[in-house]
Amino acid sequence: MATWSQLGLQDGASPLMEQLIFFHDHTILIIIMVTTLVGYIMTSIFFNNYLNRFLLEGQIIEVVWTILPAVILIFIAMPSLRLLYLLDEINDPSLTLKTVGHQWYWTYEYSDFVNVEFDSYMMPLNDLSNSGFRLLDVDSHTILPVNMQIRLLISAADVLHSWTVPSLGVKVDAVPGRLNQTSFLINRPGLFFGQCSEICGANHSFMPIVIESVSMPQFITWMQKISEE
Repeated sequence: MATWSQLGLQDGASPLMEQLIFFHDHTILIIIMVTTLVGYIMTSIFFNNYLNRFLLEGQIIEVVWTILPAVILIFIAMPSLRLLYLLDEINDPSLTLKTVGHQWYWTYEYSDFVNVEFDSYMMPLNDLSNSGFRLLDVDSHTILPVNMQIRLLISAADVLHSWTVPSLGVKVDAVPGRLNQTSFLINRPGLFFGQCSEICGANHSFMPIVIESVSMPQFITWMQKISEE
Protein backbone atom coordinates (compact mmCIF):
# COMPACT_ATOMS: atom_id res chain seq x y z
CA MET A 1 0.00 0.00 0.00
CA ALA A 2 1.25 3.49 -0.81
CA THR A 3 2.29 5.61 2.18
CA TRP A 4 3.17 9.23 2.79
CA SER A 5 6.32 10.57 1.09
CA GLN A 6 6.55 7.47 -1.14
CA LEU A 7 7.71 8.65 -4.54
CA GLY A 8 8.33 5.29 -6.20
CA LEU A 9 6.11 2.37 -7.09
CA GLN A 10 4.63 0.06 -4.49
CA ASP A 11 6.57 -3.06 -3.57
CA GLY A 12 5.77 -5.88 -5.96
CA ALA A 13 3.82 -8.84 -4.60
CA SER A 14 3.78 -10.80 -7.87
CA PRO A 15 6.42 -11.73 -10.47
CA LEU A 16 4.69 -9.49 -13.03
CA MET A 17 4.86 -6.42 -10.79
CA GLU A 18 8.49 -7.12 -9.95
CA GLN A 19 9.32 -7.22 -13.66
CA LEU A 20 7.35 -3.99 -14.22
CA ILE A 21 9.40 -2.30 -11.48
CA PHE A 22 12.65 -3.57 -13.04
CA PHE A 23 11.62 -2.22 -16.43
CA HIS A 24 10.64 1.12 -14.88
CA ASP A 25 14.04 1.45 -13.17
CA HIS A 26 15.83 0.40 -16.36
CA THR A 27 14.02 3.04 -18.41
CA ILE A 28 14.50 5.76 -15.79
CA LEU A 29 18.25 5.04 -15.76
CA ILE A 30 18.43 5.50 -19.53
CA ILE A 31 16.42 8.73 -19.30
CA ILE A 32 18.78 10.09 -16.64
CA MET A 33 21.83 9.25 -18.78
CA VAL A 34 20.32 10.94 -21.87
CA THR A 35 19.26 13.99 -19.85
CA THR A 36 22.73 14.29 -18.32
CA LEU A 37 24.43 14.05 -21.72
CA VAL A 38 22.13 16.60 -23.34
CA GLY A 39 22.47 18.95 -20.36
CA TYR A 40 26.25 18.70 -20.46
CA ILE A 41 26.34 19.48 -24.19
CA MET A 42 23.97 22.43 -23.82
CA THR A 43 25.96 23.82 -20.90
CA SER A 44 29.29 23.46 -22.70
CA ILE A 45 27.90 25.17 -25.81
CA PHE A 46 26.39 27.99 -23.73
CA PHE A 47 29.72 28.85 -22.06
CA ASN A 48 31.82 28.27 -25.17
CA ASN A 49 32.73 31.39 -27.18
CA TYR A 50 34.38 29.50 -30.01
CA LEU A 51 32.74 28.41 -33.26
CA ASN A 52 33.26 24.98 -34.78
CA ARG A 53 33.93 25.48 -38.48
CA PHE A 54 32.94 21.86 -39.19
CA LEU A 55 29.52 22.21 -37.52
CA LEU A 56 27.62 22.81 -40.78
CA GLU A 57 27.34 19.86 -43.16
CA GLY A 58 28.90 17.57 -40.57
CA GLN A 59 28.28 14.05 -41.76
CA ILE A 60 29.83 12.40 -38.70
CA ILE A 61 27.62 14.15 -36.16
CA GLU A 62 24.53 13.38 -38.25
CA VAL A 63 25.42 9.70 -38.31
CA VAL A 64 26.02 9.75 -34.54
CA TRP A 65 22.72 11.44 -33.64
CA THR A 66 20.87 9.02 -35.92
CA ILE A 67 22.46 5.77 -34.74
CA LEU A 68 22.71 6.60 -31.02
CA PRO A 69 18.94 7.15 -30.48
CA ALA A 70 18.22 3.97 -32.44
CA VAL A 71 20.55 1.99 -30.15
CA ILE A 72 18.93 3.54 -27.08
CA LEU A 73 15.46 2.59 -28.35
CA ILE A 74 16.65 -0.99 -28.88
CA PHE A 75 17.84 -1.14 -25.25
CA ILE A 76 14.36 -0.03 -24.20
CA ALA A 77 12.39 -2.17 -26.67
CA MET A 78 14.00 -5.53 -25.88
CA PRO A 79 13.05 -5.60 -22.15
CA SER A 80 9.65 -4.22 -23.10
CA LEU A 81 8.97 -7.07 -25.55
CA ARG A 82 10.13 -9.58 -22.94
CA LEU A 83 7.71 -8.08 -20.42
CA LEU A 84 4.84 -8.22 -22.91
CA TYR A 85 5.58 -11.92 -23.39
CA LEU A 86 5.50 -12.48 -19.61
CA LEU A 87 2.17 -10.65 -19.38
CA ASP A 88 0.59 -13.06 -21.84
CA GLU A 89 -2.34 -15.19 -20.76
CA ILE A 90 -1.89 -18.61 -19.19
CA ASN A 91 -3.72 -21.67 -20.46
CA ASP A 92 -4.20 -23.72 -17.30
CA PRO A 93 -5.00 -21.60 -14.21
CA SER A 94 -5.31 -23.25 -10.82
CA LEU A 95 -8.09 -21.00 -9.56
CA THR A 96 -10.67 -18.73 -11.21
CA LEU A 97 -12.03 -15.63 -9.51
CA LYS A 98 -15.08 -14.00 -11.06
CA THR A 99 -15.53 -10.30 -10.33
CA VAL A 100 -18.45 -8.01 -11.18
CA GLY A 101 -18.36 -4.25 -10.63
CA HIS A 102 -21.45 -2.44 -9.38
CA GLN A 103 -22.29 1.09 -8.36
CA TRP A 104 -20.52 1.10 -5.95
CA TYR A 105 -19.22 -2.23 -4.70
CA TRP A 106 -17.64 -5.45 -6.01
CA THR A 107 -19.11 -8.93 -6.22
CA TYR A 108 -16.80 -11.94 -6.10
CA GLU A 109 -17.57 -15.54 -7.01
CA TYR A 110 -15.56 -18.73 -6.54
CA SER A 111 -17.13 -21.43 -8.68
CA ASP A 112 -14.29 -23.91 -9.27
CA PHE A 113 -15.07 -26.18 -6.32
CA VAL A 114 -18.08 -24.79 -4.45
CA ASN A 115 -20.44 -21.97 -5.32
CA VAL A 116 -19.23 -19.14 -3.07
CA GLU A 117 -20.40 -15.60 -3.81
CA PHE A 118 -20.30 -12.43 -1.70
CA ASP A 119 -20.34 -8.64 -2.01
CA SER A 120 -17.51 -6.42 -0.86
CA TYR A 121 -18.42 -2.94 0.41
CA MET A 122 -16.17 -0.22 1.75
CA MET A 123 -16.05 -0.19 5.55
CA PRO A 124 -17.97 2.85 6.90
CA LEU A 125 -15.90 5.25 8.98
CA ASN A 126 -18.06 4.65 12.07
CA ASP A 127 -17.39 0.89 11.90
CA LEU A 128 -13.67 1.21 11.15
CA SER A 129 -11.30 -0.10 13.80
CA ASN A 130 -8.33 1.89 15.06
CA SER A 131 -5.99 -0.26 12.96
CA GLY A 132 -8.10 0.04 9.81
CA PHE A 133 -7.32 2.10 6.74
CA ARG A 134 -9.74 4.90 5.90
CA LEU A 135 -11.41 4.56 2.46
CA LEU A 136 -9.48 1.33 1.80
CA ASP A 137 -10.83 -1.34 4.14
CA VAL A 138 -13.81 -3.49 3.13
CA ASP A 139 -16.23 -5.65 5.08
CA SER A 140 -15.33 -8.84 3.16
CA HIS A 141 -11.76 -9.48 2.05
CA THR A 142 -11.05 -11.38 -1.15
CA ILE A 143 -9.09 -14.42 0.04
CA LEU A 144 -6.61 -15.92 -2.43
CA PRO A 145 -3.92 -18.57 -1.98
CA VAL A 146 -0.26 -17.71 -2.30
CA ASN A 147 1.97 -19.15 -5.06
CA MET A 148 -0.92 -20.22 -7.26
CA GLN A 149 -1.82 -19.09 -10.78
CA ILE A 150 -5.11 -17.22 -10.54
CA ARG A 151 -7.36 -16.31 -13.46
CA LEU A 152 -9.49 -13.21 -13.05
CA LEU A 153 -12.71 -12.92 -15.04
CA ILE A 154 -14.21 -9.47 -14.72
CA SER A 155 -17.30 -7.67 -15.97
CA ALA A 156 -19.67 -4.92 -14.83
CA ALA A 157 -23.39 -4.78 -14.17
CA ASP A 158 -24.08 -1.11 -14.82
CA VAL A 159 -21.28 1.25 -15.93
CA LEU A 160 -17.55 1.09 -16.64
CA HIS A 161 -15.33 0.12 -13.71
CA SER A 162 -11.66 -0.86 -13.42
CA TRP A 163 -10.35 -3.52 -11.03
CA THR A 164 -6.88 -2.36 -10.01
CA VAL A 165 -4.37 -3.65 -7.45
CA PRO A 166 -1.00 -1.87 -7.94
CA SER A 167 1.05 -4.29 -5.80
CA LEU A 168 0.03 -7.17 -8.08
CA GLY A 169 0.50 -5.25 -11.34
CA VAL A 170 -3.15 -5.85 -12.26
CA LYS A 171 -5.49 -3.33 -13.89
CA VAL A 172 -8.48 -4.70 -15.81
CA ASP A 173 -11.45 -2.74 -17.18
CA ALA A 174 -14.88 -3.99 -16.16
CA VAL A 175 -17.16 -3.37 -19.15
CA PRO A 176 -20.92 -4.09 -19.08
CA GLY A 177 -21.80 -6.93 -21.42
CA ARG A 178 -18.17 -7.91 -21.92
CA LEU A 179 -15.95 -10.42 -20.13
CA ASN A 180 -12.29 -9.45 -19.64
CA GLN A 181 -9.62 -11.82 -18.41
CA THR A 182 -6.19 -11.59 -16.85
CA SER A 183 -3.99 -13.74 -14.65
CA PHE A 184 -1.53 -13.21 -11.80
CA LEU A 185 0.38 -15.03 -9.08
CA ILE A 186 0.87 -13.73 -5.55
CA ASN A 187 4.29 -14.68 -4.22
CA ARG A 188 3.93 -13.61 -0.58
CA PRO A 189 1.16 -13.48 2.01
CA GLY A 190 -0.32 -10.19 3.13
CA LEU A 191 -2.99 -7.57 2.50
CA PHE A 192 -2.95 -5.77 -0.85
CA PHE A 193 -5.16 -2.76 -1.47
CA GLY A 194 -6.60 -1.38 -4.67
CA GLN A 195 -9.36 0.88 -5.92
CA CYS A 196 -11.59 1.37 -8.92
CA SER A 197 -9.57 3.26 -11.53
CA GLU A 198 -12.39 4.23 -13.87
CA ILE A 199 -14.65 7.15 -12.99
CA CYS A 200 -17.98 5.38 -12.50
CA GLY A 201 -20.18 7.87 -10.70
CA ALA A 202 -20.62 9.82 -7.49
CA ASN A 203 -19.16 7.11 -5.22
CA HIS A 204 -16.32 6.12 -7.52
CA SER A 205 -13.77 6.75 -4.76
CA PHE A 206 -15.62 4.53 -2.30
CA MET A 207 -15.36 1.05 -3.79
CA PRO A 208 -11.93 -0.22 -2.69
CA ILE A 209 -10.42 -3.67 -3.22
CA VAL A 210 -8.67 -5.73 -0.54
CA ILE A 211 -6.84 -8.92 -1.49
CA GLU A 212 -5.78 -11.14 1.41
CA SER A 213 -3.14 -13.66 0.41
CA VAL A 214 -2.95 -16.74 2.66
CA SER A 215 -1.45 -20.21 2.56
CA MET A 216 -3.30 -23.03 0.86
CA PRO A 217 -4.47 -24.75 4.13
CA GLN A 218 -5.85 -21.42 5.36
CA PHE A 219 -7.58 -20.84 2.03
CA ILE A 220 -9.23 -24.28 2.15
CA THR A 221 -10.35 -23.68 5.75
CA TRP A 222 -11.84 -20.30 4.78
CA MET A 223 -13.56 -21.83 1.74
CA GLN A 224 -15.15 -24.53 3.90
CA LYS A 225 -16.25 -22.00 6.47
CA ILE A 226 -17.83 -19.55 4.02
CA SER A 227 -19.55 -22.32 2.05
CA GLU A 228 -21.29 -23.52 5.24
CA GLU A 229 -22.66 -20.06 6.02
